Amino acid sequence: MKTDLSANDIQQIARGFSSARILLTGVELNIFTLLSEEPLPAVEVVDRLKSDLRATTIFLDALTAMDLLIKKNGAYRTDPALLPLLTTESEESILPGLRHSAHLWKTWSHLTDVVLEGGPAKREEEDRGDRVSSFIGAMHIISSRAAPDIVKAISPENARALIDVGGASGSYTIEFLKTVPGLRATLFDLPDVIPMARERLTEQGLIDRVSLVPGDFNEDNLPGGHDLAFLSAIIHQNSPGQNLALYKNVYNALAPGGRVIVRDYAMSVDRVQHASGALYAVNMMVNTESGNSYTFEEIQGGLEEARFERVKLLQESGMYSLVEGFKPPLGR
Repeated sequence: MKTDLSANDIQQIARGFSSARILLTGVELNIFTLLSEEPLPAVEVVDRLKSDLRATTIFLDALTAMDLLIKKNGAYRTDPALLPLLTTESEESILPGLRHSAHLWKTWSHLTDVVLEGGPAKREEEDRGDRVSSFIGAMHIISSRAAPDIVKAISPENARALIDVGGASGSYTIEFLKTVPGLRATLFDLPDVIPMARERLTEQGLIDRVSLVPGDFNEDNLPGGHDLAFLSAIIHQNSPGQNLALYKNVYNALAPGGRVIVRDYAMSVDRVQHASGALYAVNMMVNTESGNSYTFEEIQGGLEEARFERVKLLQESGMYSLVEGFKPPLGR
C-alpha cells in the first residue's frame, strides 16, 4: 500500500523528540508542582531550582508555547486545567508514568547501538528504587483505568481463587475482588513490589482477602490451588522459552479445570498490526534481554505446549487483548 506521508510529515516524526524532551525535563524538575500554587517569574523559579536564568526562561517559554504553562505579566503558572494530571498531590496525577518515560528516554537514546549490536541498551547508573516506583506507579495509573473493562470481559464470576502473576500494586486484583465478593486472591511479585501492593490493598480495605507472595515468576514455583490465573502485561518481557516455562508454572498453580488469561499484545502474523505493538517490541528490545510483542499464534502455541486446552482470543484490542486457555479437568 502506498504511503500518504509527505516530506513534512516525516520531518515532524523526526522532530517529535523535542516536545517530548521538554515535557520530560519539566517532570524531572517538578516544574508543574512548583508552579501550581502561584505564578512565579523566571528569576524566582531560578532561585528555587538553582538553575541558569537564560536557560530557564527559554525553557519556561517553550512549556508555555506547548500550552502546559500560562504566562502573564512575566510570571508563569501551571494551567489550572492540568493541575490534576501534573502535580504530585493529585490522585489523578500521571507523573509516575511520565517519570517512567523519562527513565525510558535514557535507554531509547541507545537504539542505534542496539540495532547494530543487539540489546538491551546499556543502562546508566540510577536509583533502582526510583525506577521501580516510577514503573509501578505508571502501571497503577494505566491499569486502574483499564481494569473495570478488562475484568468485565473476563467474566470471573465463577472464580473462587485468583492468582495475579506479576500483579504489581494490585490494580487488577482490586477490581477482581470488587467484582466477585466471594473471591480470594494471591498476588505474586518481586519482594520490593509487595509493600506497594500491601499499601494499596490496605487502603481499599481488601488486604484480608489477599495473600501477598514475594518471588520471581521466572525462577520460583507459583503457589497452587487457584482456579483463575491472570498474566497481565508480563509475556512481552520474556523470550519464547521463558514464556513457555511461565505457562507451565501457571499450569501447575491451577486446579484441574482452571482458567488462564493472558493480557498483552496479540500481534498479526506479519507483526505490523497493531502499530503500537510494533513500537512496543522496540521498547522491549531496548530494555530487556529477550522481550518482544507476540502474535496470537505464538501465544496459543506456547499455551498449548504447556498443555492448556481450548485456547482462544477472547478479546482483540492492542495491549488489552485477552487470550484464554483451560487446564484439563480431572480424568483427562
